[in-house]
Amino acid sequence: MSVIRWPIGRLILLLNFIFSPRSPKRSKEAQEKLNIQTKNLSLYQLPACPFCVKVRRAMKREGLQIELRNINASNELREELINQGGKRTVPCLRIEQENGDVQWLYESNDVVAHLEKLAKAA
Repeated sequence: MSVIRWPIGRLILLLNFIFSPRSPKRSKEAQEKLNIQTKNLSLYQLPACPFCVKVRRAMKREGLQIELRNINASNELREELINQGGKRTVPCLRIEQENGDVQWLYESNDVVAHLEKLAKAA
């Protein structure tokens, strides 16, 4: 199976690079306000996962700066996702609330919808 996944993953990354969306033009103040709203977000992901690419493209299209956490690069991140989030599924958006509560948002469509909502509110 990995014989198939590796070339497909590389193809996905290449196509994403070639057809990467543009970030919107915002004033410095508007972008800074958005950055403050997204500072408590982090995306657990894999670089060549097509659903993760979908979420990263939405992030770029909306001009969002969110910390990316590659679960293959760190056992600590993988264990954190499993122990705190409940499962090893990516993409997963970790949303830390102002009161310290943490919400784990799975499913790429749900994550993209949440990010679009954040960008429109800014």
